[in-house]
Amino acid sequence: MLDMEAIIQNLQQEMNRGTLVLAVLTQMDQQQYGYSLIQALNDEGIMVEQNTLYPLLRRIEKQGLLESIWQVEGNRPRRYYKISELGIKVRKELIKEWKLLEKSMANLIGGEV
Repeated sequence: MLDMEAIIQNLQQEMNRGTLVLAVLTQMDQQQYGYSLIQALNDEGIMVEQNTLYPLLRRIEKQGLLESIWQVEGNRPRRYYKISELGIKVRKELIKEWKLLEKSMANLIGGEV
């Protein structure tokens, strides 16, 4: 027999994974390092762990959506990320798509909660 809670948890993880790139891009107008980004996302209710975020940051930097620089604060080097020009354009298109999807889902869901 299938565990309903496990099914819901897996589906929630899939939904979160699909929205995480957009969530990250919305927070990158000012340069941030990974831990500060985790805190900013968590403060907004998007719970993300280091082992999820850091590979994502590297992947979207490789795609050209982010730029990074190393800075030393105290004795600790930190990699700071900031959205690139391409990232700004992609974010704009993703936001448009999000709003269309949000409208469609609201129509499909109706008053069901």
